[in-house]
Order: sequence, then structure tokens, then C-alpha cells
Amino acid sequence: MNATFQKIVNSDKPVLVDFFATWCGPCQSLAPILKEVKDSLGERVSIIKIDVDKNQEIASSYQVRGVPTMMLFQNGKQLWRQSGVLSKEQIVNVILAKTN
Repeated sequence: MNATFQKIVNSDKPVLVDFFATWCGPCQSLAPILKEVKDSLGERVSIIKIDVDKNQEIASSYQVRGVPTMMLFQNGKQLWRQSGVLSKEQIVNVILAKTN
């Protein structure tokens, strides 16, 4: 998974990574918001979800201590990181501001 993850975040296209856990209430609140972000931005961004319980090595390598934690990558560089739930508008604005 780690090699696949590295390949994905090294993309030219911005990649929003949602580090989540199935038992996490706020993570469940964030899921439909991320769907709206994807609907809004379409092919301009990839959104992937990483279950921290199943991918502890990746979560640990990025020091993810709490969920949900979102990170924005482009060309392998971490452009932004935020823990907690944000609104669709906040997430879209961050993606546009950091990648344009």
C-alpha cells in the first residue's frame, strides 16, 4: 500500500488524502462533505481515503495522531494539512488556493 500511496500523491493532479477511522464520528460527518468537494471540483482533484487502523505505517509516517486529518499533496509535496471537519467551501477554497 505504501508504494501505491506514494505513486498516488506524486501525481501532477492535486490529491486530497482523508485519514479516517471507521469508529470516528467526525470522520463519518466528513465523508459526504468530501463527496460534495469532489462533485464541485470534478477531475481537478483526486480524493483518497486512508483507514488509519488498516494503514498504520502510512499514518505513522505522516504523524497522523487524530482523525479525521486531511492532507493535500501535489507532485509528492504536502501543501496543506488540517485535522477536524471543515465545510465544503473551506476545503474547496484551500484546494484552489494551494494548487493554482
